[in-house]
Amino acid sequence: MKTKKLNVKKIALIGMLGALGGLLMLIKTPLPFMPPFMDFDLAALPEIIGGFALGPVAAVLIVIVKLIVKLAILGTSTAFVGELSNFIVSVAYVLPAVLIYDHHKEKKSALQGMIIGTIVCTLAAVISNVYMIIPFYANMMAGWSVDTIVDMCHAVCPLVNDIWTLALFGVVPFNLIKCGVTSVITFIVYKKISVPLKKFVKAGM
Repeated sequence: MKTKKLNVKKIALIGMLGALGGLLMLIKTPLPFMPPFMDFDLAALPEIIGGFALGPVAAVLIVIVKLIVKLAILGTSTAFVGELSNFIVSVAYVLPAVLIYDHHKEKKSALQGMIIGTIVCTLAAVISNVYMIIPFYANMMAGWSVDTIVDMCHAVCPLVNDIWTLALFGVVPFNLIKCGVTSVITFIVYKKISVPLKKFVKAGM
């Protein structure tokens, strides 16, 4: 009975954190000198905090709930390609970080995990954009090509001349900034937030 109560509370918390992530996806802001189709948000914040507090499986479930909430509110404009890419990139960030922290629950492990998660996420984002997102947008828009998107990004960042320089000077710095900001905020606030989260899950045990 106690285990069942714990599971219900944990599921409820996963749902709340996922819903918060979905709402944070809606609060976007462009970054200067970044590709125009990339907007900064803090949707990964509840994912990484929830993952640290509840474990790796919970982290992945929070990502899934986030995307379901986003789809329920806005639907998809990319035939789910954007959502699939977001899932891959999000999991690539939170899962390595949470697995490392879960092994040794110390500040040093959390920091190491988020650094490694940022690197893995950035590599996943490069692959996702080069082979999924950019070709999809090029095919979706009538009269567009990959070169059209490259030209748009070149107008913002003159260093972009082809799809790989777009990845190098657009996708890489964007994800380093996004994950970096998320990691810094998490490192500062996690201990304070984790206490009430864990108390909520354990209440009534």
